[in-house]
Amino acid sequence: MATSLRNIIVVGGSFVGRTTAQELARIVPATHRVLLTEPHSHFHHLFTFPRFAIVPGQEHKAFIPYSGIFNASPNPSSHGVVQARVLSVQPTHVELDREWQGSKQVPFDYVVLATGTRLSKPAAMDDDDKASSVEYLQKHQAGVNRSQSILIVGGGAVGVQMAADLKEYYPEKEVTVVQSRPQVMPSFHSALHDLIKRRFDELGIRLITGSRVTVPPSGFPNDGSTFDVQLTNGTVESTQFVILATGQTPNNQLVADLKSSRPDGKSVVNPDNGFIRVKPTMQFMDEQYSNLFAVGDIADTGAQKAARPGSAQAAVVAKNIQALIEGRAAEDTFVKGPGAIHLTLGMKHNVIFRNPNTAEGQTEPWINPKNDGREDMNVEAMWERLGISVENARQYHL
Repeated sequence: MATSLRNIIVVGGSFVGRTTAQELARIVPATHRVLLTEPHSHFHHLFTFPRFAIVPGQEHKAFIPYSGIFNASPNPSSHGVVQARVLSVQPTHVELDREWQGSKQVPFDYVVLATGTRLSKPAAMDDDDKASSVEYLQKHQAGVNRSQSILIVGGGAVGVQMAADLKEYYPEKEVTVVQSRPQVMPSFHSALHDLIKRRFDELGIRLITGSRVTVPPSGFPNDGSTFDVQLTNGTVESTQFVILATGQTPNNQLVADLKSSRPDGKSVVNPDNGFIRVKPTMQFMDEQYSNLFAVGDIADTGAQKAARPGSAQAAVVAKNIQALIEGRAAEDTFVKGPGAIHLTLGMKHNVIFRNPNTAEGQTEPWINPKNDGREDMNVEAMWERLGISVENARQYHL
């Protein structure tokens, strides 16, 4: 890569970061290059992790090489993926955990934070290499396989999908979901809870709501033995395997050193939720950092934390950075829409659900039940989006 090129750095190579990098590479002038910084050696197809942690034989498909990510851009060789962890973001450069092209500091004209949130395993992996992550999923599959009773902590999308997959793939096993709120998927219209509850009843999944699980400091044994799980409602559940499907912690530590320049003194990060304050243009709210952007789960937009609104934000960022490079104002804005989700409820059952758009006077959700799911969750399509056309199954092991 020519060093004379001006850098646009995207921090974080998950769904929204990947989309942002590809959008930018498609439209920025030849004077600039896009550098996607990501510590993982492969793209992590997070949406497949809940299923591939249960169903064997597909896990290697969840980790996709970044090598083809810029293939569709006008100047693919200009851009690149930097396998490194960004330790901090400064107004003019990022600090890496390792040297890249002779330095740990990489300067930029623009930076886009797509750092997302930290999830509990198996919804996210601890390891950066493919082999270790595949091994973890295989061990998790084995733990599920040898356990007769399984308790899932959390009634969000991960917990719901894992419960349905588990009970359909292993109908003889006892599956229990414990949800702290009165309903599962509480950020959605109650019709989604009702739909999920009916599906749970069909499959024979127990649902306990309004109570939390007390997690011991050392965690749960998950070694094949039967052990007790204490609930905050005073009851005790006996199980052989516990899956934690709770909580999201914002990855905001990268901007901890950025000081506020706002007259009202408001910090870069919203202390109420841990997300980065942004304008509708997706630029940092603080005027001092107008060349810094945030997208996806880390951005404090008020929108649902999901890939679809994140993709819309990525398009906004790309257009605004293009405008700034060309000397124009950043005027493209992100408009929050109603929350929506594509949720699997078993190997084939799935539903597309969208909350009512109250701004347009809607009072009922839009629900599209489907029965067209595949065991591998059509993972080949994601490989193609990353520029790799799969011609034989061996490629999934790259």
